[in-house]
Amino acid sequence: MKLPIKKLIQYILVILIGFVILFFAAQVMLNISSVLAGISGIAGALRAIVLGCVMAYLLYPVARFAEHFLLYHNVSKRVARAMSTGFATLVLITLIVMFLYFIVPELAANLPALVQDLPWMIRSTFNELSKFIEAQGQSADFLKEVSVKLTNSFTTWLQGDAVDTLTDLLTRVVDLAKGLLNFVIGIIVMVYVLMSRDQFVGQAKKFLFALCKNRGTCDTILKHVRVINRIFGGFVSGKLLDSLIIGILCFISLSILNMPYTMIISLTVGITNIIPVFGPFFGAIPSAFLLLLTDPAKCLVFIVFIIILQQVDGNIIGPKILGDSTGLPAFWVLFSLLLFNYLMGFWGMLLGVPLFASFYYLLRELVNSRLSKKDLPMSTQDYINVSGIDEDGTLHYTEPKRIKFYPLVKGEDSYWSQFRAWLDRPLPKDAFKNNKFITLHKSVREYKENEEQDKQD
Repeated sequence: MKLPIKKLIQYILVILIGFVILFFAAQVMLNISSVLAGISGIAGALRAIVLGCVMAYLLYPVARFAEHFLLYHNVSKRVARAMSTGFATLVLITLIVMFLYFIVPELAANLPALVQDLPWMIRSTFNELSKFIEAQGQSADFLKEVSVKLTNSFTTWLQGDAVDTLTDLLTRVVDLAKGLLNFVIGIIVMVYVLMSRDQFVGQAKKFLFALCKNRGTCDTILKHVRVINRIFGGFVSGKLLDSLIIGILCFISLSILNMPYTMIISLTVGITNIIPVFGPFFGAIPSAFLLLLTDPAKCLVFIVFIIILQQVDGNIIGPKILGDSTGLPAFWVLFSLLLFNYLMGFWGMLLGVPLFASFYYLLRELVNSRLSKKDLPMSTQDYINVSGIDEDGTLHYTEPKRIKFYPLVKGEDSYWSQFRAWLDRPLPKDAFKNNKFITLHKSVREYKENEEQDKQD
């Protein structure tokens, strides 16, 4: 049977495309380092665009609020869009200026002195500990050796090779210049994204509707995207606002308590508070260690203050701002932090919770949809005591075994009453029939009687 020319041409094209794909796959595998370098270069070139999109996503609630406020006051949509974008940009620039005006001078004034005094602080703290241990009649040679090693290594790091220091400084200056350029370009990209956000959303939906055959699939995808956007937006923006409030409260409280290095400690506590669960520990431990080297009494006050502040954040501020934005139980929050910290490092600890929450939501929707098709309950509580399921889908339940408890002394069912009843019970007549002691006693008596009988004979 001869193949039609059209079918033959199709087969030849498929074979040729297969060979081309295999050729490119082999080239990629043989030059994997060059491919990775190219991908890294493309990622570096697009870093400013990614930064601009991230800033636009974070400032979108501010721009949206300003635009709706202007539309409510009968401002045209085009003017409201431009003014709201300008307002969001002004908010960003104001935050940057406040950071440069208030925080950077404090850091510039305190960090050099802290770095210079740190070896002396370590040495004096270890000396005090050594004196205390020696007063108790114990040897403190180990602490002295540790103190000398720490101070020497830190001093060596500070007094490194001048050429290496200069090279490192130049590298940092170049990186800083690149970062500033990317940041400026990112602000420009942010303005374009905020101004044209409706068009980008429309293009994405247009592409989705053209790609999907069924309308129900499009509706399902859009529903899931909205929920994931709510999870990410609620968590990231809420966590940033929560950390800003915690940092400001920490700065005000430490200033009232007359703590040293107030700005550095408040900045550390505020930034690390972005990380869920472990963030407060990451900020409190080095800050407490710094205060321990400076003044142990103030270190104790700081630890008490941080505990109170975290309780206020966890029970009042956090729930009011974040609410239940992720919908994750506490166990899965901890699991996601550990998993994404291993996979993505620092950024995994920042974004691991919303990423895993999105995956958890999609998996839950998949499971619930399959259960609904089988006419089975979707609540987890309905499956706790399930012992099995029939072919027709009927679930069978068993009551969990419970441990029965009784009162200790009072009542007829108390343990004391049961013990007294056990003592007062009548003994059966043959209770000592199989008693080992009596059996042994009888055996010894019989042996002695036999021995006396042998002597008489």
